[in-house]
Amino acid sequence: MFIDIPSKLEAALIERPLPPWELDGSFLAQSTIERYRTELTTIPRFEETAAMLRHALIGEGGGYAVLRLGNLAKALGVGDRFRRLATAFAAKVAVPFSPFPRWPLWKDIGVKIDKDPGKSSGIGYNAFHMDLVNATRPPDYTTLLCVRHDPLGGGPSILSDAHAAVARLSEHSRSLLAETAYHYGTFFDLFGVGEEYKPFPILDGSDPGEGFVRFTAKMLERSELGQAHADAARELAEELVRGQVSFMLQPGDYLIVNQRRFLHGREALHSGQETVPAAGRRLILQLFLRARAGDGSAA
Repeated sequence: MFIDIPSKLEAALIERPLPPWELDGSFLAQSTIERYRTELTTIPRFEETAAMLRHALIGEGGGYAVLRLGNLAKALGVGDRFRRLATAFAAKVAVPFSPFPRWPLWKDIGVKIDKDPGKSSGIGYNAFHMDLVNATRPPDYTTLLCVRHDPLGGGPSILSDAHAAVARLSEHSRSLLAETAYHYGTFFDLFGVGEEYKPFPILDGSDPGEGFVRFTAKMLERSELGQAHADAARELAEELVRGQVSFMLQPGDYLIVNQRRFLHGREALHSGQETVPAAGRRLILQLFLRARAGDGSAA
């Protein structure tokens, strides 16, 4: 769902600078969340827009939203003032945090032509996945704020309803995906995401249609899986592609994904990235969110 910001709300937000945030460990401090709420809830249409955002993420049939902040980005630039506004919207959904102690709250995802093409900072196809798939408490939401899109025209975002894809599988495949037989990646120097989960089930929920679908397509090539379990995961990968939606994030677009419902990825960037100066390549900022206790998307 794409959510436009009403023009009167845009004008008010441009005129209402927010104070710098404070952190409690790697989480946005509750005092900052309350301060932002106090500053913004009196602005007409802010609470209405925030409610629309939450419904798009956790309401029936929802799971992702793109908040169109492009006009705010043009007016304010993409520096601290703009990021505080994006953070304030995120805080209306859940609690912003960084699972990487060595990184700031917002993590840069630029383009590095010498990196693994399949990684988020690479130039190739970034297949469907959930972030921190091998943590016992992955972020409930992953969010991506577009600063610059690919100037050559590539790199559309892709999303797929994970539970809808699972529902299209055979009962036999679903039973294999529910077995604790999968593993992927390493786990170190992380905060706020629990312990390493290895091995793990892909279908990590007590009831169909609930819980995480702990999947990353990279496990098919980079993890040693038994043939039957690999086949079931490959079948899921095909269904995710079959049900995908695709769109190009524009500067200022803020994509928020409920990881309990949708998986995400990105098509390859356009060829010729080596001809684009590093400062002009695609740039995305990533922020993670932890659902509050009692939230419909909380564990």
